[in-house]
Amino acid sequence: MIGAIAGDIIGSVYEFAPIKHTAFPLFSNQSHFTDDTVLTVAIADLLLHGGDIIDTLKKYWRNFPKQGYGRSFTRWAASESREPYHSWGNGSAMRTIPIGLFFKNEKDVLDAAKSYASVTHNHPHGIRGAQAVSLCIFMANQGATKNEIREQISHRFNYDLSHSIDSIRPDYGFDVSCQGSVPQSIIAFLESTGVENAIRLAVSLGGDADTMACIAGGIAEAYYGYMPENIVREVRKRIPAQFRSVIDAFYASIEI
Repeated sequence: MIGAIAGDIIGSVYEFAPIKHTAFPLFSNQSHFTDDTVLTVAIADLLLHGGDIIDTLKKYWRNFPKQGYGRSFTRWAASESREPYHSWGNGSAMRTIPIGLFFKNEKDVLDAAKSYASVTHNHPHGIRGAQAVSLCIFMANQGATKNEIREQISHRFNYDLSHSIDSIRPDYGFDVSCQGSVPQSIIAFLESTGVENAIRLAVSLGGDADTMACIAGGIAEAYYGYMPENIVREVRKRIPAQFRSVIDAFYASIEI
């Protein structure tokens, strides 16, 4: 999960200042967590302690406002509504990282990803994005190869994962849809040589950098099974103590 949060923080300064290369500073004084981190921690908290998903998401929004949430999510979170808003955006995908780590079989992973996405993102593309990322995490954590992950995700979700980052990068732009950002984020992981490299590749596409790096970093951590100490250190000092507490408890729970 730290891999996902690292991607969010590292990508935060490039979301609206896109770059098309990988040789950028990982952290600066402006690097900060965004809604991707807040809602990822919210899901981890929910998995650990139970509760109502809608109430939990709205509580985290109230406690950590102005972190770059999408307009539709903000309207929903600030309202009394408990109805989804048919979103196809990648917000459903970025917050599901803990699901693939927490559940022990594929069916539970896919069911939970759908359930946790559809309270807001009940569009088929929104659900598909959440399920694809969760399944990538699950498979990576279970020791699947990159080829196995590529084939399964391509077949099950009809995502084209045949392109390379170099071929995508020149014409790629800002895209918050699941269809237009989740496959590219997965490709960044598939091409990577480590967690840091996965994050750098995702950011280098020049798109929705924080969310795409969040997704790529989360999958990469599950696959490679480690996090560089310098990145962990920088991440932990940039997030609230409450987040660190949830993250530590979550890691402890999945190691049992």
